[in-house]
Amino acid sequence: MEIINGLDNSGNNEEHIPGEVKPEVHEPVLPGTVGIVKELGQTVVPSGEPDIFCMTIIGQIEGHFVLPPHNKTTKYEHIIPQLVAAEQNKNIKGLLIILNTVGGDVEAGLAIAEMIASLSKPTVTVVIGGGHSIGVPIAVASSYSIIAESATMTIHPIRMNGLVIGVPQTFEYMERMQERMVRFVTSHSKISEQQFKDLMFKTGELNRDIGTAVGGYDAVKYGLMDEVGGIGSALLQLNRMIAAGASPTAGLAAPQGGLTQ
Repeated sequence: MEIINGLDNSGNNEEHIPGEVKPEVHEPVLPGTVGIVKELGQTVVPSGEPDIFCMTIIGQIEGHFVLPPHNKTTKYEHIIPQLVAAEQNKNIKGLLIILNTVGGDVEAGLAIAEMIASLSKPTVTVVIGGGHSIGVPIAVASSYSIIAESATMTIHPIRMNGLVIGVPQTFEYMERMQERMVRFVTSHSKISEQQFKDLMFKTGELNRDIGTAVGGYDAVKYGLMDEVGGIGSALLQLNRMIAAGASPTAGLAAPQGGLTQ
């Protein structure tokens, strides 16, 4: 391109740098690029392994009631179809689930946990930041569970908000729902039922509440989680299970019961 008196041959008053490649004016924009820039602030999203599906469960788990718009939520009606699609997709060999949640709706959380536990493909859960309340069953629902060193998991009894009818049937319902969560956690991890209930009803750990905030190493010590680590160890473990053709129930035959408190 020749520049004559500051103008190029096309009449544009632009300086041309040798070796510079500029896109054409009418060059088409790739599909989804505008949405990626708008939603994520990125021009290119890094692509991971094509045979591993990554799913994030963050914020508060939303149930049958819509939470305020300023809350960061994970909607179970979004997660469940993704899990079904991942199960049906022949190209997906395993699932990596990143968990950083404060908890939320009990039935919605148990529904997600049951879906993860029922998958026929290897799954690995990584707790980054926190996996509190109903996030505990989701964390242990996978084939292998990993927690970051600085992450915590809050174990506490079932609570209800809103209008509560003060009759014995209400408390019996809460107790049955709590037993559902206890059975699920103890059947998908190495922690014993008595150990889990001791952590759940322990006093003095939380202000104005009962329960226990369990750190990364303590979660492994109690048998709640399998390993302290991060994304690297999670992908390594998941690739090993994919290569070995491991089933999701491969690690459930281990004897139950972590260290006594």
